[in-house]
Amino acid sequence: QVQLVESGGGLVQAGDSLRLSCAASGRTFTVAWFRRAPGKERDFVAAMTWSGGSTSYADSVKGRFTISRDNAKNTLYLQMNSLKPEDTAVYYCAAGSSWLGRAKSDYDYWGQGTQVTVSS
Repeated sequence: QVQLVESGGGLVQAGDSLRLSCAASGRTFTVAWFRRAPGKERDFVAAMTWSGGSTSYADSVKGRFTISRDNAKNTLYLQMNSLKPEDTAVYYCAAGSSWLGRAKSDYDYWGQGTQVTVSS
């Protein structure tokens, strides 16, 4: 069992930056960020392998968001730059055994989510 706890969400203006953190109680092969905008499904944002650092990004965030991890702290990060109002969502950390999976079903463990609101 892996427990995930997100933090770092908040209210920012368009163009601002924000960094989300996800503290993990253990490690799995892949960790990821998903988000759920109001009235929409939970969508893939970015994924990373704990060991090799391979990454994958959704097209909508490529070039603006960066996923990273601190092995010593067992913590996953999502650096979000040039935020847009359409980035407003609840952001979830996830962990699983697939190779950079993009489907919710690829992940076994989920955090409780942290709200990010971007005003125009």
